[in-house]
Amino acid sequence: MPAYDNDTLVRDFVETFSSKNADALGSFLTEDVSFLAYGDSEVRGKDAVVELWRGVFNNFEQVEFETVHQAVNGDIVIAEQVHGLGLPGGTPAPIMNVAVYEIRDGKIAVWRDYTNPTYASSLLQA
Repeated sequence: MPAYDNDTLVRDFVETFSSKNADALGSFLTEDVSFLAYGDSEVRGKDAVVELWRGVFNNFEQVEFETVHQAVNGDIVIAEQVHGLGLPGGTPAPIMNVAVYEIRDGKIAVWRDYTNPTYASSLLQA
């Protein structure tokens, strides 16, 4: 993977979700990455995070993440995003999300997603 500035790194990471390729996501992560999605248990380690997303990609027909706004301060990136998730045969649900990324040596070392899980679930069921 080429050297990135932190803004481009996170934007490219977010764009990679539409490929539904969990291994491609892994190329952006440190070996000891920590992923925490609001309401779920923390997932530690690149292999575990990649496997989690492999499961998500298998369950959803459509996965499209869009960055609305993004702010960078050194190795911290905060991004307002819309996660478009569509179950098979369903309409994609536009789920609002804020993500915080901590970058180390050009890769994502800590990733926290903040979404209202109850609201997200209600959108997916609609």
